[in-house]
Amino acid sequence: MNTKRFLIGLFICSAIIFSSCSNAKSATYFKNISSKSFTTDVEQLDPILQKNDLLSINVTSINAEATKLFNQQTQEAAQIMNNAGGSSNVSGYLVDKDGYINFPILGNIMAAGRSKKDLRNDITTKLVDEKLLIDPIVDIRYLNYKISILGEVKNPAVLTIPNEKISLLEALGQVGDITIYGRRDNVTLIREENGIKRIIEIDLTTSEIFSSPYYYLQSNDIIYVQPNRARIAGASEIKDWIPVVLSAISLAIVTISINN
Repeated sequence: MNTKRFLIGLFICSAIIFSSCSNAKSATYFKNISSKSFTTDVEQLDPILQKNDLLSINVTSINAEATKLFNQQTQEAAQIMNNAGGSSNVSGYLVDKDGYINFPILGNIMAAGRSKKDLRNDITTKLVDEKLLIDPIVDIRYLNYKISILGEVKNPAVLTIPNEKISLLEALGQVGDITIYGRRDNVTLIREENGIKRIIEIDLTTSEIFSSPYYYLQSNDIIYVQPNRARIAGASEIKDWIPVVLSAISLAIVTISINN
């Protein structure tokens, strides 16, 4: 009977130890990181405008009175959805299904497929060339810059990003991080570019994320964290022996029980 109790206790302890080792390893970020420096391509931080983007375009110049005409939509009150959710009644320039915005006097201007910098320079040039304003300054911001985070995170949510810049790690931090049941080696990023949805798999267990073009997120990105019920890729050899060891202990327990 003492042998039986010993084996039962050994089985329970082994299961706990192996499970703890597996969970600890799968929950670790950047296992191969060392003292390194990583550079960021600044141009990649200015995302490409897409259809259905909602923009705030503010124009200033030395002639405040003449400038008012170009800021009518910007001056209207706007209530933007916060991170906790709520109603949204936003006034701005919508990039329509054909990729255009309708700007005062200048009319339709192609916006989709361009960066904010490119669109800003275009509007500024048109205002000067048509002698509408002297030395205008054009500022463009998103009104619907949102990131969706789903799956095995503590608090799945749609995040509104007011400063239009957020990294994948910061976004995960805002939703309470990946749970112990989430796969850090295979985080899925869904990104739409020019009407085409791309699916990118990201491994957060290596330091490569810091030099990845997907380190910073773009408006309307969707992050999905898969559950770790599936076997984790690249598991160590000891994991392959876990079922064998536990099966052997189980068999020993059953054998002793029958003999007793």
